[in-house]
Amino acid sequence: MKDKRPFDPEIAFPLLEEAITPYAKAALFELAEEGHDSVFEQTVACILSIRTYDEVSIKAARRLFKAAPTPLVISQLTPEAIDKLIWDCTFHEGKAHQIHAIATQTVEKYDGVFPCDLEALLSLKGVGPKCAHLVLGIACGQPYIGFDIHVHRVTNRWGYVTAKTPEKTLAALEAKLPKEYWIDINRLLVPFGKHICTGNLPKCSTCPLLDMCQQVGVEKHR
Repeated sequence: MKDKRPFDPEIAFPLLEEAITPYAKAALFELAEEGHDSVFEQTVACILSIRTYDEVSIKAARRLFKAAPTPLVISQLTPEAIDKLIWDCTFHEGKAHQIHAIATQTVEKYDGVFPCDLEALLSLKGVGPKCAHLVLGIACGQPYIGFDIHVHRVTNRWGYVTAKTPEKTLAALEAKLPKEYWIDINRLLVPFGKHICTGNLPKCSTCPLLDMCQQVGVEKHR
């Protein structure tokens, strides 16, 4: 596309930061700011968020952590009791059993403190690379990219990467995006993708990144 400057993360990321200021933060990042920043809490919050809107999952996480603030207390609940606290999340019954099992393992295997370890996280039922990367980035400050549909759609729309799936977008970003932006990209692009660079009719006319966005696949916009 004509008259577009090359995409520069050093310029783009401060603009993204400013653009998302009016909007709610991504759920896991908001919970971390509220003090729920342990590996265990972030893992539980990520499980709750799967197939569930942030507005719903964050309330469920707050209810659960208020009623049972530690892995030990959660492990002492029954899955049925956990289910009553997270009832509004999609697949809540299965998630209740997963959370109980993770709490029990955290207490019995790790003395109540789940480690900052990718393989340990991926060994948990219900935890895949997306959750593991988010948790390690937020709770541990380790350089992992939290990849989801927003990160996939927006970075491909920019033309910064070209990939057909979120997993392939992750690999492309790992090869191209400087590590200093790996943790922040999910924090920024979740609200940016929900409210500005939306799936349908993105708000291109008011987007601060328009002059470096290739608008790949955008046929109509606001």
